Amino acid sequence: MSEYQQLLRSDIRAMDPYTPILPFEILSRQLNRDPADIIKLDANENPYGPAPKSRQALAELTFTHIYPDPETRLLRAALEDFTGVPADRLLTGAGADELIDLVLRALLSPGDVVLNCPPSFGMYPFSTAVNMGKVVSIPRRPDFRLDIAGIAATIQEHPAAKVLFVCSPNNPDGSLIADADLERLLALPLVVVLDEAYVEFVSGLRVENDYRPASRIHWTQEFDNLVVLRTFSKWAGLAGLRVGYGAFPTWLLPHLWKIKQPYNVNVAAEKAARAALADRPWLQDKLERLIAARHNLQQELATIAYLEPFPSQANFVLCRVTGRDALALKNRLAAEGILVRYFAKPGLENCLRISTGRPEDNDRLLAVLKQLEKSDEA
Repeated sequence: MSEYQQLLRSDIRAMDPYTPILPFEILSRQLNRDPADIIKLDANENPYGPAPKSRQALAELTFTHIYPDPETRLLRAALEDFTGVPADRLLTGAGADELIDLVLRALLSPGDVVLNCPPSFGMYPFSTAVNMGKVVSIPRRPDFRLDIAGIAATIQEHPAAKVLFVCSPNNPDGSLIADADLERLLALPLVVVLDEAYVEFVSGLRVENDYRPASRIHWTQEFDNLVVLRTFSKWAGLAGLRVGYGAFPTWLLPHLWKIKQPYNVNVAAEKAARAALADRPWLQDKLERLIAARHNLQQELATIAYLEPFPSQANFVLCRVTGRDALALKNRLAAEGILVRYFAKPGLENCLRISTGRPEDNDRLLAVLKQLEKSDEA
């Protein structure tokens, strides 16, 4: 042990690391399979990849030897057109993860309370810990609905709580928060961060030929304690480039600008994101395919005796596994080159989350699951 280890923050030394999903190159070596033979349904990525205009923008990329625009002005102008929110209310980041960290860095002093509603996205408690905050959890109900009364009661116990994280559609189950519930939360005396990483996949809420999803991002102009985060990782197929954005209150935004890294969105991510916004009809077609595939996947999973799928409005389906071990099932699928996400956390005991793939990907998954069911019956 190094004599210098004592210089570490004691809380950092004691905290658990975040567990990310492994990349294709590592997975293919571990599974001894060609990447083309792997069906990756474990990280909610878009199986169709970037839009053609994004690919073209990357192929024609210039000025990589020059630092990017620290204010991403062209991208924020394009986002204004996409969201209807003025560019001066928007901030971009290296994924929404960076923006989560920025909000907490700006608001938290050591020991300040952040409210979390698990099961949900693991970056909320992780980033809170990194920023020396204290996480207070209000578990979701068995059907994953928020416990609104419980959140309000918790604020009575912790009146100095500063931030509440809400994910809608929620990761890992895909449930939505109702307008009335969000309004009740916004009446509480703290900042509500609404994470809409999967909002583009919400079905039945679009106007024909209107490629804007059913987002609450415009609510940030009405509520002074609301932050809404969005990302290009899922719907635009740019997870590997790390580009997200958010709309923020005017009292908070200048301070986020002060503390963000100057060149946080790289030139490749910025150009690919702008090109994606210019290729919305192509992306919308792929979104509709994924929504239809999710609906079919939910129906088919419900026919398998040992799976209990939950309703989802995201690009994944959470299943509780019954009568068998979920980890063993995950490993069995991995042996067939099919990767899914395993959970064993409170509220997610013996669960698998399955990202929506292309129809041929889903068919291969379902064939293995149904074959296992037949083996059980034999």
